[in-house]
Amino acid sequence: MKQKFGKIFYVSRGTICKIPFYFRENCVIIETAITDPEIQRLGKLLAWKYCRGDFMGKIIAVANQKGGVGKTTTAVNLAACLGAKKKNILLVDIDPQGNATSGLGISKKNVGHATSYDLLIGDAKAEEVVIHTEFRGVDLIPSSIQLAGAEVELVEMENRIIRLKTALCPLRERYDFILIDCPPSLGLITLNAFTAVDSVFIPIQCEYYALEGLSQLMATVRQVKKLYNPSIEVEGVLLTMYDGRLNLTTQVVAEVKKYFDGKVYRTTIPRNVRLSEAPSYGLPVFYYDKWSRGSLAYQEVAKELIKANS
Repeated sequence: MKQKFGKIFYVSRGTICKIPFYFRENCVIIETAITDPEIQRLGKLLAWKYCRGDFMGKIIAVANQKGGVGKTTTAVNLAACLGAKKKNILLVDIDPQGNATSGLGISKKNVGHATSYDLLIGDAKAEEVVIHTEFRGVDLIPSSIQLAGAEVELVEMENRIIRLKTALCPLRERYDFILIDCPPSLGLITLNAFTAVDSVFIPIQCEYYALEGLSQLMATVRQVKKLYNPSIEVEGVLLTMYDGRLNLTTQVVAEVKKYFDGKVYRTTIPRNVRLSEAPSYGLPVFYYDKWSRGSLAYQEVAKELIKANS
């Protein structure tokens, strides 16, 4: 299992000292004999924080039940930009359409590999499903058209709400961020994602109809928080297909900022031809045209996400 390292810094007799430590399984290993009670207390604090999950990868659902808002575009391009910034990323595609899978150059018709369907319905282990992509720092759990019928199968299964959470848990130590591309619905598959995550990242198209489903989405998040996942929060809201020349865009932005006070990302995603073209080549826009407006925007979003979680 991958180990994460760090150092405890403390002051002893006016000198800054450091003690290396690392994590293994459920333990904090400190390879130095420590007699100072204060440093022993720090060691216990580290162990507590580790067991709480503070040193594990953050799981984020990219979700919006309205289609066509740039959800999959955001999941794919944010994963690629985070990977380019030397973060270890796992993208989990649980949308039956499988666009995040094809967006990373993997043919969804000929995956030839266990998929997220096998995680939810079958007995596949997460390690068996992960595909290493050609893009720096980005791994993928691909989707399958079989997911289209998964919700019917899930109804009859035990622990149907926590199956994805159970499957992803062993992978948290390996990645800095795990991004889940959710289907455009609020069914059992999306509920599985919400139960498994630390936060929800919401792309919103700068159009009137995009606002209509927000109350339902937030009601679902609150319900999941109450019943299944008390730690779930809104990671942030990203405005997509932004065109500052339109009065409607300005009005939508104002409404979203009022509804999600302090949660709206400073960066907006403009309408951009390169963003639309990149999926047809099986490439994130960062690798298709790094200096296009769409690519630069997602690079800024990645910086904001890293800063918010550092």
